[in-house]
Amino acid sequence: MDIGFNKSQLALAVVAAIGTGAGLPTVAHAKTPGQYVAGDFHNHTTCSDGAISMQKLVKKSLDKTDGTYGLDWFIQAGHGGSGNRNCTLVEDATLASPAYPEVFAADGVTRLGPATTWQNSNPAIQPKGRVSGTSPNQVMWRWQSIQEFQYPLIEYLNAEKDVPLFIGLETVAPGHEHVSMGVISGQIPAELDAVALPNTAGYTALGNANALSQWEYCFDRNDTDTSRGNTTTTSGIGNNWDCSVPGSANETDPNWNADAKKLVPAGGTGTGNRGHAKAVESLKWMAAFHPKESYYVPAHLERAGPFNPNGNNGFNIEHLRDFNNAAPDVAFGFESQPGHGASDARGEYQVKRQTINGVVTDSVGGTTYGGTGIYAAQLGGVWDALLGEGRNWWFFGSSDWHNRGSFGPDDRRSTQDFYPGEYQRNYSLVRNGNDKIRPQAIVDSLRSGNTWVATGQVVDRLGFIACASYKGPAARSNAAVEALAIAAATSNTDIDKSGCATMGEKLVVRPGAEIVVSVVVRDPAGTNYAPYTFPNPSLAQIGINQPLNAPVLDHIDLIRGLVTGYRTPGSADYAGQWPANTDWLRADGSVADLSVVPAAAKNTSAAIIKTFNENGASAWSPLVSNVDGTQYLKMTYRIPAVSASQYLRLRGTNLPAGVPYETDANGNPLPDVFTDAVDKTMLRIPCSTAHSAESQFDGCPDHMATASSGTPKNGTEAIVNPIAGQKAVSYDVAAWADLWFYSNPIYVQVNGSAVVAGVK
Repeated sequence: MDIGFNKSQLALAVVAAIGTGAGLPTVAHAKTPGQYVAGDFHNHTTCSDGAISMQKLVKKSLDKTDGTYGLDWFIQAGHGGSGNRNCTLVEDATLASPAYPEVFAADGVTRLGPATTWQNSNPAIQPKGRVSGTSPNQVMWRWQSIQEFQYPLIEYLNAEKDVPLFIGLETVAPGHEHVSMGVISGQIPAELDAVALPNTAGYTALGNANALSQWEYCFDRNDTDTSRGNTTTTSGIGNNWDCSVPGSANETDPNWNADAKKLVPAGGTGTGNRGHAKAVESLKWMAAFHPKESYYVPAHLERAGPFNPNGNNGFNIEHLRDFNNAAPDVAFGFESQPGHGASDARGEYQVKRQTINGVVTDSVGGTTYGGTGIYAAQLGGVWDALLGEGRNWWFFGSSDWHNRGSFGPDDRRSTQDFYPGEYQRNYSLVRNGNDKIRPQAIVDSLRSGNTWVATGQVVDRLGFIACASYKGPAARSNAAVEALAIAAATSNTDIDKSGCATMGEKLVVRPGAEIVVSVVVRDPAGTNYAPYTFPNPSLAQIGINQPLNAPVLDHIDLIRGLVTGYRTPGSADYAGQWPANTDWLRADGSVADLSVVPAAAKNTSAAIIKTFNENGASAWSPLVSNVDGTQYLKMTYRIPAVSASQYLRLRGTNLPAGVPYETDANGNPLPDVFTDAVDKTMLRIPCSTAHSAESQFDGCPDHMATASSGTPKNGTEAIVNPIAGQKAVSYDVAAWADLWFYSNPIYVQVNGSAVVAGVK
């Protein structure tokens, strides 16, 4: 399948061979070579609450045939806690392998698929530890399923397919909600390269996921096992884990359970605060025992509302600061672009989302904004506040795959999730040199911040660099810096040049330096993975006829914010909760501004300093690469005479500014309540293209919601919906209509100004 897009009519320019660029000094290359590769680290199988086997999820995510999504790397990561289904059993013969064949019940006829319980497997598998439930449906603790079943299978698939696969976890974080994390120690050893895979059923792993399994036992909120990873609590046979953290109170902490050898925070008043303290301890454990092999990335962190000091939900900005302070090499970013992009409430974010401890709780921001949570989508909001401190705090997205909602897993339609790689992709610069891509190189790439995230393949190549220029004959020219960005984008790599930096790096300059920023992207030709061929109904509102499966990049914003240094724990500007939705998201879908946001959670210096598009005096320029023959767009901007430390980041979209119910007059994403089918009174974008009798894909599909009048979920007064009774943009169509990409920042540290302490 081609994963590009049709382009608007642009004059093409052919670029000759690209050199290093005039006026740019050559330096010894200190960086290990690498390329940007696409991956996903948050997804689910039947071992937690997903709908398919590990084998099917891996095939769908990594194969490059029709109906699969061709990722370059993949981390399988279900929920922590427990589950009773055996996700290593396959759905059918097409997913079977010599080591993991189809499994049948004792009658030899009934296939046992991935919804089979552990104890109903053949042979039956007995859960370990302190087990709950009634046989044959007793649950297995995640530490056991990872250690004994999921890791060996992922190692086998890694070797069989020769693709980078390993095991992570979406942990249920004490005091909060969910976090994508991993400890890769022991996984996918180099010896696996030469292993001869078995020709008969059964596989014995060379490596192990013992460290990840121990972490899950010790620190996942839903793992209430007290067996220390043993067969029984008294035999001493098994793992005998001790969750002590060097330098911490451990057994003298009142929440320490001597039998379990781990913290078990008490419930009731203060539950959230005690839970947060345990989450910080989990980071200290990783930093102490697996400092370079671990990552900890809060997932869909706005979804469960603001932090509840007496419960287990939500993250405020101070908790992110606490995490990064405790282990900056482990807690280095967030998933503020959630999965579940095709659900009735995009990302599963919504007002009055759920009742928690008897209190109806809104998602922070009330909804997503162009599919991204308010913490990152709001210009000058939480992400900009963290970047304004000079922290290494990076932006990621995820599929959060579970199922297709009302459709089967092989249907191209969805009312819930997209597969890993189908819609969202993390493009990370993995420095593997001449070696194959291994887990450590992937974790290192995530930690580096040299990652950008795109939905709907709106772009699939990016070169983003900033270089210092000083007065005099050796001053860097715009064309020279642009040449570096062209070479990086067309070769799908970054730059290694003195006086220049890219994403996740800092450029140290003298006061008065000019910064030359160059961006080169590829909006690829052809079609993306959307199944829908009819015109984008969001763009149809403004007279643009563009197929949903052939989006065109409309513009890119260059965003800058000032860096002022780290906030001090306990100070007035360290902690602050985002405003409740009665103050932020109004019943009519309008939003407040940063004046209602506490100082701790905003950076008012953040602003768009340049918008690039096809038109205007400084429009981007098309070029055809002499490397691969495909078309790219190049653009450059010069920042004069810098005097203060700052950062630069990008965002781009297929939507122009001023698209009703999608973008405001400045091009910022509007709340997704106008396309969320969970509240049909708020639906505002009609879908009028009828599909044919033979297809659900050449017109508005039947599953789209019908708009209605009534009382909005966030309000008290009934309204008349102008499109009531019409089919409206919703579910997967809403996601494919509204595409964005976000880059991570480049820092510029000006001598004598604030230090960018979080980046080397």
